[in-house]
This record gives sequence, C-alpha cells and structure tokens, in this order.
Amino acid sequence: MTAPSELPNKGPRPPGELQELERVWKIPTGFRLISAVNNQVIGILYIGIAFLFFLLAGVLGLVMRTQLALPENDLVSQDLYNQIFTVHGTTMMFLFAVPVVEALGVMLLPQMLAARDLPFPRLSAFAIWAYIVGGLVFFSTIFYDLAPKGGWFMYPPLTLKEYSPADNADFWLLGIGFIEISAIAGAIEIIVGTLRTRPPGMSLAKMPVFAWAMLIFAAMIMIAFPAVILATMLLEIERSFGWPFFSAEKGGDPLLWQHLFWFFGHPEVYIIFLPAAGLVSMIVPTMARHPLVGYRLIVVALIGTGFFSFGLWVHHMFTTGIPSLSLGFFSAASMAVAIPSGIQVFSWIATIASSKERFRITTPSLFVLGFLFIFTVGGVTGVMVALVPVDFQVHDTYFVVAHFHYVLIGGMVFPLFATFYYWIPAFSRNMLSERLGRWVFWLMFIGFNVTFFPMHIMGLLGMPRRVWTYPEDLGWGMLNMVSSVGSYILAVGVLLFVIDLLLRFRPTVENSVDDPWGAGTLEWLPTGAYSTRSIPFVQSRDPLWDQPNLAREVEQGLHFLPGAPTGGRETIVTSAVDARPQYIIRMPGPGWAHLVAAVFMAAAFLLLTVKMVTVAIICAVVSISACLVWGWKLDHGPGGGKVDIGAGIRLPTYMAGPRSHAWWAMMVLILVASSLYISYVFSYLYLWIVSPEVWAPHGSPALPGAGWPVGTALLLVAGTAAMVLTRWLLPEPGRREPAVPLLLALAAICLVGASLAEVWAHWSTGLRPAQNSYGAMVYMGSVINLQVVLAVAVLAGFAIARYLTGKLDQERRVNFENCALLYYYAAGQMLFGLLLLHGFPRLAG
Repeated sequence: MTAPSELPNKGPRPPGELQELERVWKIPTGFRLISAVNNQVIGILYIGIAFLFFLLAGVLGLVMRTQLALPENDLVSQDLYNQIFTVHGTTMMFLFAVPVVEALGVMLLPQMLAARDLPFPRLSAFAIWAYIVGGLVFFSTIFYDLAPKGGWFMYPPLTLKEYSPADNADFWLLGIGFIEISAIAGAIEIIVGTLRTRPPGMSLAKMPVFAWAMLIFAAMIMIAFPAVILATMLLEIERSFGWPFFSAEKGGDPLLWQHLFWFFGHPEVYIIFLPAAGLVSMIVPTMARHPLVGYRLIVVALIGTGFFSFGLWVHHMFTTGIPSLSLGFFSAASMAVAIPSGIQVFSWIATIASSKERFRITTPSLFVLGFLFIFTVGGVTGVMVALVPVDFQVHDTYFVVAHFHYVLIGGMVFPLFATFYYWIPAFSRNMLSERLGRWVFWLMFIGFNVTFFPMHIMGLLGMPRRVWTYPEDLGWGMLNMVSSVGSYILAVGVLLFVIDLLLRFRPTVENSVDDPWGAGTLEWLPTGAYSTRSIPFVQSRDPLWDQPNLAREVEQGLHFLPGAPTGGRETIVTSAVDARPQYIIRMPGPGWAHLVAAVFMAAAFLLLTVKMVTVAIICAVVSISACLVWGWKLDHGPGGGKVDIGAGIRLPTYMAGPRSHAWWAMMVLILVASSLYISYVFSYLYLWIVSPEVWAPHGSPALPGAGWPVGTALLLVAGTAAMVLTRWLLPEPGRREPAVPLLLALAAICLVGASLAEVWAHWSTGLRPAQNSYGAMVYMGSVINLQVVLAVAVLAGFAIARYLTGKLDQERRVNFENCALLYYYAAGQMLFGLLLLHGFPRLAG
C-alpha cells in the first residue's frame, strides 16, 4: 500500500468525536472492573498474577535451598520436599513463564500495532480468568498435602495409580492440562491479532521484532502444547480407567510419556526465550539510539530457532537406551540451534557498536547486559550437554539444574525485569526508581550467579538432582551453603523490586509518563482507554523516529479511524502480508458471560480431580451455555454499510469468508486440533513398534469386518455433502429456505453416528480398552474424534438457532462458516482414522 500524499484527515475534528470514543471504550469501575476486556486492564491483571506465581514459586525455591544448605538437614520431610520441588518447577514453567509472556503480548501488541485492541478481547479475558482460577487452586494444593510429587515432568510409572494412588497426580494432570488449553486460547488471539490488526502500511517487513517473536511463540504453542495435552489425557485415563498406555505388561511403554512430554518441553524453552529476545531487540536500539542491525537476519533467526526446537526433544532422553543413530542426529540438532541464537547476540552487539552515541546505561540496559552474559553461559553449557558422552556423565545431576536455570532465568527473567523498567512508564503515572533499579539488578545478578554457578561443580562432583538431603562425607556441604546464601541475595533483589513496584507503580490508561527513552515504535504514542486516538499509516520500522510529527498528528485524530463511526468498539482489519485496510471489526465491550464460562470451566476440570463427576458435568454445561450466550451477540451482521476511515477510504463493517478474522481463528484452531491428532498417530505407531505382539490381528480380537469402515465412511461423505448443500441453499437476507436447518441437523447426525459406529465396530469384536495398549489406542482415537464431533454438534445447533431467529443468511454467515470448517476437518480426521485403525493393521499384519 502506497503512503497517502497527505494526512487521511485534515483540519480540526468534529466536536464530540473524542468524547464518543471515550464513551464506548470506557473501562468499568468498582466491582464491574472484573468484567472489563480492555487489553490494558486484563494485560496488567495477567502480568500481575503471573508475577505472583513467580514470587510464590521463588519462596518454594528458598525452602528447597534452605533444606539443602546443610547435610542431613530435616527442615522439611522427604514427602513434602518432593511436593515442593514439583510445585516449584510446575509453577515456574506452566504458571509463570509462558503466561507472563502471553500477558506481555496481550498488553503490548495492540499498542505496538496501533490497534484499538486484539480482535477477540473476550477470548483473552476468558483465558486469563481460567488461568487465574485454575492456577490458584493448583498452587494451593501444597497447603493441603495434595500437591503432586512426581516432578514437573511427572514421569510414569512413578505417577501411575500403583505408585501414586492418591489424587495428588490428578491435580497436576487435569489442572495443568486445563491451563495449557487456556494458553492455546491466548495463542489464537495473538496469531490473528498480529497478522490481521496491524496499522495500514505496516507490512510484515516493517513489523516490530517483538511482534515477530510473539507470532512465532504462538505458532510454537499451536504445535507443541497439544502433545502435552494428549500426554496428560493418556495418563489421567490410565489412572482413572486402567487403559494401559504406559504399562509395559500390557504392551504400553513409559517412554511414550517422555516422547510426548519433551516434544512439548524442549520447545517450551524457546517458546519462553523467543519473546524475551524480541523484547531485547526492542530495548537495545532505543538505548543505542540506532536502528536494529540485521533486522531480517534476526527474523530469520527467530524462525530458525522455532523450527530447530522441534527436533531436539530426544536431547532429554540420551540415557534411555535409544539407538546410536538417533543419538547422533539429535546431538547435532541440539548444537545447531545455537547458531540462530548467536545471530541475535551478534546483532545486538553490532547495534550497540554502530551507534554514534554512547550506549545509555539505564536499569533496562543493565538487565539486558546481564541477560547477555548469563544466557551465553547457559548456551555454552547447553552445547556441552548436547554432546552425548558429556550428557551421559552429567545427566540428572546438579550440572543440568545449573544449565537450565542459566538458560531460563538468564534468557527470560532478566529480559522480563528489563521490560518492567522499560515499559512501565507507558502504563503508569510514575516511572520506577532508577536508583533502586540498579540495586535490584546487582543483587539479582550477583545472587543468581552465586546461587547457580556452584551447581555446575556440584554436578561434576556427582550430586544428583531431586534429592532432599545428602551425607556430610560426600563433600557437597560448602557448595550447597554458598548456593543457598546466593539464593537469599537473589531474593532480596526481587524483594526490593516488589517494594519499588508498590511504592511507585500507579496503573493508568491515560496520563502515563511521556516516552522517557525516545523510542521509535508505536507503543509510545499518546493513548487512552481506546489505545490510540487515530490509527497511523506506517512507513518504516521506527515510525516515531522517521515521522517526527506522528505522535501529535495521531493525538489530534488526523490519521485513520479517529472516531467510533458504528457507535461501538472498532479497529481496522488489514491484509496479512502488506497491511492493506480491508474492513472494520466491531468488538464486544465489558461482559459477564466469558467470566462465568472461565470460572465454571475451571471448576469442571478441578472437580473431576476429586471425582465429583456429576457436579463437574453440571459446571461444564453452565460453561458451554455461557459461551453460547457470549457468542450470540458477536455476529453484528453487515449493519449500516461502509464507513469512512479517512483518505477517502470506505470500509465494510462485516466480513465473511477467508478475509474474516473469525475464519482465521477457526483455521488456527483446526491446526491445533490436527497437531493433537498427529500426536495421537505418533503414539499409536510408537506403541505398535514397541509391542507388535498385542496389535491386531495377532494379539487382539479380529478386526471389524470391512463393512464397518465402509459404512462409517459413507456416513461421513453424506454428512459432508449435506453441509456443502446447506452453504448453497443459504437464502438472501429476509428470505427463508426450510431445508437449511434440516440439512444442518442431518449433517450433525451423520457425524455423531459415524463416531458412535466406529466405537461399536470395535466393541462388537470383543476388544476392550483396558485389554492391552492396542485396545487403549483404538478407543483413544474415538475419544479424540468425539471431542471434535461434540464441538461440531454444538456449533451446528447454534447455527440452527441463528437461522431460526433470522440471524443467518447468505450475507450473515460467519457462524455457519465456522461450523462448516470444523465439520470438514472432523470428517477428514475420522476418514484418516478409518485408514489407520482398519487399513494399517491389515497391511502391517
């Protein structure tokens, strides 16, 4: 899109325009504040809760270090210590690291992209409230002796019912599985928001590096998190119903858990690191007063890191007895991932060196420099443990504990504190104290290195990880004491930060501190509850540096969409690649339905943990009902036609088809579902390789007759044809076609019938899910199919209700399109499943 020859809007704006904008974006006050969906409000809440979990997990870490400070210490019992280190690791990884990064995306991305908000504000709010309720309940288990004890990785067979009979493990499996679903909801928001709500002119080549990092972060969540969700489903089902996925005596394999878990777990390190690197790439140019050197190389490095990270999961399994060829491949991949990380480090150094001005040493700068040192040390030890002979020696020792803390704290926590000091002025009436900030940095930097560097030596001396005490004569006492003293120094630094935060942070959506750094990116534009007064045309990567009058022009409403032409909340949707304006999205305001849905969904999962199934089902029904109420008001329809956004551009206020943001969100959701199913296919084939003797047609009842898969396939084809015909028959607005609801109902019945027929086909042969791993995997395929089928059935019923009330037709068809897209995917997945479950055993046999 070429730049306009003059400002989109000239002269003074009409009286009352700004007041109307303020009215529609007004943030609720008092108790109703919890119903707010503005990204500034829920972003601050999200970050605050994630930081609370950081503090709570840090306190558990101090308890662990106090216990290990002296040999043969008995401050806590072995059982409690196991709960503490499990909850510490789980909280840091699942409740702090990923959520706080996602929270930064929710809060910063709309500002960086000059959007009024992300496209699904209630989805963000739903994810946040579900995370808050689920996370707080999970953490509280440490006080009731109900916390899990199997480590944050929860390896079977230790976590199977035989060895962990209490409900402790179930709190981890259901609680963390639910929180991961919440993270996926946030990832959908981030992907669609980054690709579709950029300001006009901001092509992908002009996008801030942090936006690139968040886009890759969210894409990695789509691919990685379904694997751990499947793993938690398999383990919870085995614990509850005895389906033997991990029990070797019935053809299962505990190593399947490790494959699924680390396919998620190792990419998670980079899921955490990449946004932190993106934040550093925003801070360094500002402090150097020089554009980022090697922007395109950094983007390629971010993509490359994300790509390589999915080839590294066996890095954690070198000592499990896998073949030598696999060891060599994964060792090489583990070392290769250092290359894109190195590109970023050298780019930051080059940016600092290229500046004509002296690099400003501020508190954010200090945390960035501390990050460079600590992360580099972690990278060096990462290359060491990528070498198979070295890994054989240090595996499960404190050397590994030191390594991953250098990577995670250096690669994520230090950039996070730099972010706090750098961006808080954009959301607060006050800056944080520069003087206290320097104390915070040095206490944290010294404390961290005193804590974790000695652990390298402990590991080389043979101290195993996950031990609650140790004999005095092994010579580990002095190093442990030094490490424990360092942890308290680190804690004092964090405490000073919390004090500074309480004294000076006063959140606001307006009247925040003017840009104290002289940055070049859009988040420093003047803002209000509506984010930005008008949406600028972007001509470069550093628009505030290259367009000196831009802030004043935006504040005066001289750029695009200076008001609220539809009388509601809106922002501009642009094309994914070159950011051409396409339409105006009308977004919902404050509400209660998403909050009710989140709380009752969390309750449903948590009640299943304590086996209160009936109450859990009731909570799930309430949650789904709240989602339907929430979704009912989202489709506004074409409304009053096109609206003027400036520069003579008139845009529609409604869009269906592949241009619609809802279509994009559904496609992302389908990619998540396909990733879950691919993880299932991997598990099916893996267990076949491990235990072919129990697989049909050898060790199990005969396969169902060929008539069953053929009949099921015909049902799927018939249902798909009914869905296609429904699209053709959708009437023009104001007209009715009686066949439409009937065809939708027929399509849903065919899909449900096909899924039930597949279950009965195997049941009729005498195959039972608890019989062996083959039976378990066959019925697990039906469980996964039924999840999607039930979602399609709900959407079909919703579309029928919309049609019967006159809210679904040829123009107003987004609800139908979402249902149809998921239907086609479900039918395709089930057809592939028929080939896998009926065709593969015959070919393999």
